[in-house]
This record gives sequence, C-alpha cells and structure tokens, in this order.
Amino acid sequence: MSVTVDVCPLSELPPGAMRLVEHGSLEIGVFNCGGELYAIEDRCSHDDGPLAEGLLDPEACTIECPRHGAIFDLRTGRPRTLPAYEPVDTFPVIIEDDLIKLEVS
Repeated sequence: MSVTVDVCPLSELPPGAMRLVEHGSLEIGVFNCGGELYAIEDRCSHDDGPLAEGLLDPEACTIECPRHGAIFDLRTGRPRTLPAYEPVDTFPVIIEDDLIKLEVS
C-alpha cells in the first residue's frame, strides 16, 4: 500500500534545486531538472552513501555520489558509471494544488 508524502510548495523547488525528504527510515532526494521533478532514494547502491550530497547535473538529469563518483540517472535510478551497477529506487512525483508530493510504498 502506498502513501502520499508532502514535500514542499512547487515555488520552493526551482530548476537546479534539491530537497531531501524523510519518510520513516527512508530518505528521498527530490530534484528539479529543468522544470521536471524526479525523486530517488538517497542511497548509493555501491556503498550506501548519501546521493543528495553529490553533484547535481540538471542538464543531464544526473546526480554524482560524493564518495566514489558513481553517476545515477534521476529519471530511472540506474547508474551510468561504475563503481555502482545496481539501480536505486525511484518514486512518482505528484503536483497537487501547487504542492509537490511523493507516492511512497
């Protein structure tokens, strides 16, 4: 069963910005790539490092893990470079009444 988690007003997450959301023991990074919003688990599949602390490339829509440099596609959660080879979870983003929300199961 999935739940809806409020993130923030749409105006508070401009292009190139990121917001970290906690839901229970799960941390999720929400990213604005050129006006498109994406949400991925804030955990590198290589060594559990915090992806949201990494370098965001809003044009390529990727995030680079700050520990070992693995680059993840924010749209799919799949790694584009080693040392990571397993994807991370992604979450649907919903805009409702100018409020960003996540669907988390």
